[in-house]
Amino acid sequence: MSRIGLIDYGMGNLHSVQRTFARLGAELVSVHGPADLEACEALVLPGVGAFDPAMERLRSAGLEQALRRSCASGRPLLGICLGLQLLFEASEEGRTDGLGVLAGRVRSLPRVAGHPLPHMGWAPLIPATASPLLPAATPEAWVYFVHSFAAEPADAAASTALVDYAGTPVTAAVWQGTIAACQFHPEKSGPVGEAMLRRWLDWVASL
Repeated sequence: MSRIGLIDYGMGNLHSVQRTFARLGAELVSVHGPADLEACEALVLPGVGAFDPAMERLRSAGLEQALRRSCASGRPLLGICLGLQLLFEASEEGRTDGLGVLAGRVRSLPRVAGHPLPHMGWAPLIPATASPLLPAATPEAWVYFVHSFAAEPADAAASTALVDYAGTPVTAAVWQGTIAACQFHPEKSGPVGEAMLRRWLDWVASL
């Protein structure tokens, strides 16, 4: 099993992520700073909270530039929830720059009467560009969301899944190069989410 690092910057749902990976036979090692990255073959970047405080914590831990270098080197990374949004260049939620390892910006979900924000609960994924995370002909997948913002990749082909919010399809998952990310919580999405994480682990192991 590959050595997977879990980025711990004080704003992630670490325990539920660790438990889910443990059920899949993968032990995650905590990453608190740049030196911890060296022994990791792949990384998981979770996140719960607001964009600017998350970037500030990554920056203060010395992880902002370290993660940029890691992604540029081709080390696989899986972002979850806010961890997806941080991978992009900027967010309407804040003023600071994101990691910018994926081109595009994060936008607020549309405000539509009868559709409260945050968008919370189970919803089916709309398949987009096939990827190791969501291969072609994957059965319909209902997953669990909690978010008020969604990424708009500069390259639409980077979206591997969308979700309908108030009649508007928005990004639910991305895959580009060796970077994968989910706006939803695979670790809270039951067997469907675990199957996605298993596919990601298998892909990492195949490299």
